[in-house]
Amino acid sequence: MGTRPDPEQVYLSYCTCPDVETAQALARTLVAEHLAACVNVLPGLISVYRWQARIETDAEVLLLMKTTQARVADLAARIDSLHPYEVPEVISHPITAGHPHYLDWVRQCTANTHR
Repeated sequence: MGTRPDPEQVYLSYCTCPDVETAQALARTLVAEHLAACVNVLPGLISVYRWQARIETDAEVLLLMKTTQARVADLAARIDSLHPYEVPEVISHPITAGHPHYLDWVRQCTANTHR
């Protein structure tokens, strides 16, 4: 029998954006709405990918978002509603180790009680 997901598990989510302005606007919204505790905006990314049967190369900006398992679906839905891409990249991974006080801070910042 498998283990059940822990809604308090802290996750690191990734999202690429077409430019810094879009990335910063998304980051601010996600933090303001308690969907992420912190979002790092990393410009200078080059992405090579297949889209509509073509290989594309684009400069992008990477978002690193810290949230909880309980907020991952809402975070992805909000990104989907605001993102200019037809299919925005949103990938989430559980954080299995980290500074306990930092992980607690992420949980506090993303708790549903803030809504």
